[in-house]
Amino acid sequence: MSRAIIYRSFGGPEVLELQDVPEPHAGPGQVRIKVAAAGLNPMDWAIAQRPDLAARFGVSLPAGFGFDFAGVVDQAGEGVTDYTVGDRVYGGAMAKAVADYIVMPVEHQGSDSMSHTPNGISDEVAAVLPVAGHTTMACLAKLGLKSGDTVLVGGAAGGVGIFVVQMARLAGARVIGTASEATFGFLRDLGVEPVAYGPGLEERVREMAPDGVTAAIDLFGLETLEAAVALGVPPERITTIAAGPTPPHGVRASWGGEAGPDELVAITDAIQAGHVAAPIAATFPIEDIHEAVKLQASRHAHGKVVIVMSR
Repeated sequence: MSRAIIYRSFGGPEVLELQDVPEPHAGPGQVRIKVAAAGLNPMDWAIAQRPDLAARFGVSLPAGFGFDFAGVVDQAGEGVTDYTVGDRVYGGAMAKAVADYIVMPVEHQGSDSMSHTPNGISDEVAAVLPVAGHTTMACLAKLGLKSGDTVLVGGAAGGVGIFVVQMARLAGARVIGTASEATFGFLRDLGVEPVAYGPGLEERVREMAPDGVTAAIDLFGLETLEAAVALGVPPERITTIAAGPTPPHGVRASWGGEAGPDELVAITDAIQAGHVAAPIAATFPIEDIHEAVKLQASRHAHGKVVIVMSR
């Protein structure tokens, strides 16, 4: 037997149960991965709460939990040539990641995909990259940031924001990020100029950037989007992940699925070179899944929350 987080009804963290489940095995064209770490994302607990969202992602009850994972291949099925036992891997497995073992197809299927973990990237760091990294690269591709840009990032201290702001700076842009004042020091350490969110955002940003803002990325709600429009940023240079497929004002939506698996290379290369940090706010054992999800869902964690598997 092995362990996995399972939920049999939709709801808050209380529906998540640590259960003994039959140990899975790799079939033809598949590998089995012994999971070392699983990174949490807002979509994980949103799917567990909302039947409509679960249906959109093809998740039905009873369901596993989590998407981002990192670990090591410990079984390779017939016909598998690109992966061998002992290979370190990371990727995304819809509603399966928080478990001792997961079985993955070698070929990309739907949202499930994996890659070899680069040398010098720990399992904990690799486990926070798939969703946040793909979303970051999709957003940046929409805007084409370059030296001389001033970009306003809403939700700069969140799980996606921490990568967006650093990659934007690597592109040469000046970055202004909205956040609570408690996170200002954290953001300054990442090279971001923080600004408090809430009423009056437009005026505060205008004061910080009298020469104007040239691009904007809204990672939470609509506040940054609306401020950017009011500041005269062209709609084609504003993107959001939080306003559905058709945002207002002609702004363009972004989502991680637009970025291919290989696009994480830019982020892993930057991490290896020391140009980008992957802040991990906290790690929890699988037994403390409720506390981990509560912290992640609070949106007050400075960085990512990771479940560490050990047995």
